[in-house]
Amino acid sequence: MAAAAIALYRSSIGKKAVMAITGIIGYGFVIMHMVGNLKMFEGRDGFNHYAEFLRTVGEPAVPERTLLWIIRIVLLVAVTAHVTAAIQLTRQGVAGRPTGYRVKRRVQANFASLTLRWGGLALVLFLIYHLAHFTFGVAHHDFVRADPYHNVVSAFSNPAIVGVYLIAVAALAMHLFHGVWSMFQTLGLNRPSTDRLWRGLAVISALGLFAGFATVPLSVLGGLIR
Repeated sequence: MAAAAIALYRSSIGKKAVMAITGIIGYGFVIMHMVGNLKMFEGRDGFNHYAEFLRTVGEPAVPERTLLWIIRIVLLVAVTAHVTAAIQLTRQGVAGRPTGYRVKRRVQANFASLTLRWGGLALVLFLIYHLAHFTFGVAHHDFVRADPYHNVVSAFSNPAIVGVYLIAVAALAMHLFHGVWSMFQTLGLNRPSTDRLWRGLAVISALGLFAGFATVPLSVLGGLIR
């Protein structure tokens, strides 16, 4: 069983399957995170109550933050597996193609696929910064552990931080577009008759994600959330 799984992973199909599965896990987390961010529009009490719920969910059956850390660990494993499979798949693909074919494929590739590798790396670096900023507070000049609402408003009152955040969200949206599109190809669902449908779904998913994440920082910067 284990040998068969390892043999499957060594193939390009196995690596693409790992990327699809871990991508779905990451997408689910991102959507939940976006929905949680939008609770900023409920005001200080509403958002802080939501943050407290995340810390205490599962009590008293499990200690505080246990389920939250389980989710974080699952996400970390998924991201690590996703990045590892992507790097190995890229190397495997490049090594198996003639030089002329590589050049032709690169010219034909769309902008999202060309920036997928570096965009993914940038997202990993931003994730580290994001955790240091909003979770651990070491990168936040005015961090108050007991008041997440204050931390968000304080951070996004700075145009530079908003700019960095929006660039990261745009990279995430582009990564999602290419990821959704590739997932349908991996699953064998991409046919001429459904090509427009899947591409449209990928575009809508990416734009919806960008809009959802951009709303809060822009609202804080514009004074709608204080």
